[in-house]
Amino acid sequence: MNILSKNAPHVAVIGAGITGTTTAYQLAKRGCKVTLFDHHPYAAMETSFANGGQLSASNAEVWNSWATVLKGIKWMFTPGAPLLVNPKPSWHKFSWMAEFVAAIPKHEENTITTVRLALAAREHLRQMAKDENIDYDREERGILHFYKTKAEFDDGARATKLLAEGGLHRDAVTPEEIATIEPALKGQVYGGFYTPSDFTGDIHKFTNGLAKACVKHGVEMRFGVDVTDIKAGNEGVMITSQIAGTAHDRPHQLEVYDQVVVCSGVASRDLAAKLGDRVNIYPVKGYSITVQLPEEVDKASAPWTSLLDDTSKIVTSRLGNDRFRVAGTAEFNGYNRDISWSRIEPLILWCREHFPEMSTRNCVPWAGLRPMMPNMLPRVNGGKHPRVFYNTGHGHLGWTLSAATADKIATLMTGQQS
Repeated sequence: MNILSKNAPHVAVIGAGITGTTTAYQLAKRGCKVTLFDHHPYAAMETSFANGGQLSASNAEVWNSWATVLKGIKWMFTPGAPLLVNPKPSWHKFSWMAEFVAAIPKHEENTITTVRLALAAREHLRQMAKDENIDYDREERGILHFYKTKAEFDDGARATKLLAEGGLHRDAVTPEEIATIEPALKGQVYGGFYTPSDFTGDIHKFTNGLAKACVKHGVEMRFGVDVTDIKAGNEGVMITSQIAGTAHDRPHQLEVYDQVVVCSGVASRDLAAKLGDRVNIYPVKGYSITVQLPEEVDKASAPWTSLLDDTSKIVTSRLGNDRFRVAGTAEFNGYNRDISWSRIEPLILWCREHFPEMSTRNCVPWAGLRPMMPNMLPRVNGGKHPRVFYNTGHGHLGWTLSAATADKIATLMTGQQS
């Protein structure tokens, strides 16, 4: 456990997903007194529960492009499309999309920034796992992007050059080489790109392992608690909270902290508004299935190498010997958390196409809301008030980037390098 000085700042971290938990850990390691808040009774119960599992610098290209906009329009009324936009109007959605389009000229610059952040995050995450002895089903087998047509492969080649500017190397591979890298993969394949330095793991297991390490380092866990109000003033940050799920008129608790870090995913926008800041995060829903592999034939038929099918925008990860995670789709549908069969079915059919001998009779569906900023870069900086900070808005790359952004915000707040 860290020894706190009498002058150690008392920091509230709001949100115990992968971003909040890594932030709490980094602050505690720097000697801060930390209290970690979350609505749920456990860490990583929302967007950090069942994502695609990839720690993928190779997937760091931001989405801001006219090609994405055109695809969104084309797919708007296709229920099973990789990208789906609910046409129902809302000011939040329209303002976000306007800023998304405005960021298109910075596509290359923001992609390079994201790649560099992802590369830095790898080493931070590996070090945390090593220091705290966290088992999270890590597989160091690289990530294979595969393409079904020459046009898609050529677009991947363009992306490869851009990623290289950020410091990431990946290899062009032929169908024959792909068969060697992942023999289980079946179906049409024109070619691909392989990134041996990328890896995968179970975000939920890692976050809960790190939450236990946070307790060891003195972090107070305030789980099962809702933050109902927050204000920042000269005397400190005043946080009002109550037990989650209780009526609004039930007793509240008011506490004062020296600083606060908002790591609340899609809830960050509302909290920021209470603090006088604008953080234009939009909830972009993603889906996954976790395929159970009970029989030996299932285990043998599921891939070990992590995959990204660029046509279908589907990613996969092998989580130990008996689980296979398949994730994909992006849905702009507000704060709706419902699991839609029309979005789950394409994931199951994709498995049957590419791994026909692997049974999908036992799979668990899930949906989570990715907190996305319009420029696709996480918000990692201070607010208008000097006591307020943000580490949020990581979108589909929270698992990939969080270890680096936690180090960055902790350094900014304390002036101490890791």
